[in-house]
Amino acid sequence: MQLTNKAEGTFAIAPTPFDPEGGIDVKSVDSMCDFYTEVGCSGITVLGIMGEAPKLDADEAIAVASQVIKRADKLQVVVGVSAPGFAAMRSLARKAMDAGAAGVMIAPIPSLRTDDQIVTYFKQAIEAIGSDIPWVLQDYPLTLSVQMTPGVIRRIIQDLPSCVMLKHEDWPGLEKISTLRGFEKDGSMRPISILTGNGGLFLDFEMERGADGAMTGYAFPDMLVDVVRLSKEGRREDAHDLFDAHLPLARYEQQQGVGLAVRKYVMAKRGIIAHDAQRKPGSSLSAAGRAEVDYLLARLAIKDKRAAV
Repeated sequence: MQLTNKAEGTFAIAPTPFDPEGGIDVKSVDSMCDFYTEVGCSGITVLGIMGEAPKLDADEAIAVASQVIKRADKLQVVVGVSAPGFAAMRSLARKAMDAGAAGVMIAPIPSLRTDDQIVTYFKQAIEAIGSDIPWVLQDYPLTLSVQMTPGVIRRIIQDLPSCVMLKHEDWPGLEKISTLRGFEKDGSMRPISILTGNGGLFLDFEMERGADGAMTGYAFPDMLVDVVRLSKEGRREDAHDLFDAHLPLARYEQQQGVGLAVRKYVMAKRGIIAHDAQRKPGSSLSAAGRAEVDYLLARLAIKDKRAAV
C-alpha cells in the first residue's frame, strides 16, 4: 500500500496520546487508530508538527509509528521524518518503511531562503533517505517560515520522481492550488496528489480548487471525511452546510499555543483517546477555555449530533 500520486480522501494528522505522567498511552494509540478507520479515513499521518514528534526520542518515535501501522492496517500511514540532520531522517524513514509505512513526509528546515536553497535541500534529503521511498512535500510557511512558490514546487516535483504528494498549507493558498493544477493541464508538471492542512479551515473551497482531500488534524476528522466525500459527489451545498456548522470550533482549535490542547480535550471527551495530556513542555486549557469549548460543542450538536458528547 505504498503512497502514489493518486492518493485521495482524508489522512488524519494524529496526535501522540500521552498519559498524565507523560508516558505514551499505547491503549489510546489503538483506540485512536480504530476510530480513524471506523469513520472512513483513507490514511493517518503520524509524527507531524501537531504530533509532538520533537518530544519523542528515536526509539519512541519508531515505536509509535510501528504501532499505528500495525493497528491501522487498512489505512495508508505516512510518517513525518523531518529532522535537523539527514542521518536521523534516513534512519527513521528506512525504519518506518520497513515497518510497513506507505510513505514519509518531509518539511523544509526554517533556514532556507532562496529557491535554489530549497530545491537543493530536498534533493539532498532524497539522496539521504533513498529515491525508492515515496514522500510528501510539506508546504507550511506560516510555521516553517519557508516560502515555496508554485514554480519551486514544480521544480521539486519534476526533479524528484519519488515525490508523490503535496501537503498544501499555505495561507492564503487557494490560488496556489489553481496554479499547480494549471501546470498539470499545460503539461509542465506531472500530476501529483494535493491534500490540504491548516486544520481544515479552507477545505470547502480547497476541494473546489482541485484538492484531492485533506491531510490535517481536527477533533472531528469524521467531518473532514464527509466534506471531502460530499464535495467529490458534487453536493456543494451539503458540503458547505456541514463545514459551516463546524467552523467556529475549527477556528477555536486553530489558536496558537493552545490549539493542540483544544483538540486533545475534545478527542478525550469523544472517547477517541483516554487523556488530553501533552508531554512537557506543553499547554493546557484553563477552566474558562474548557467552558468555551463545551459551549461550542453544545451549539455544534444542534447541527451535528456527533458533537453531543
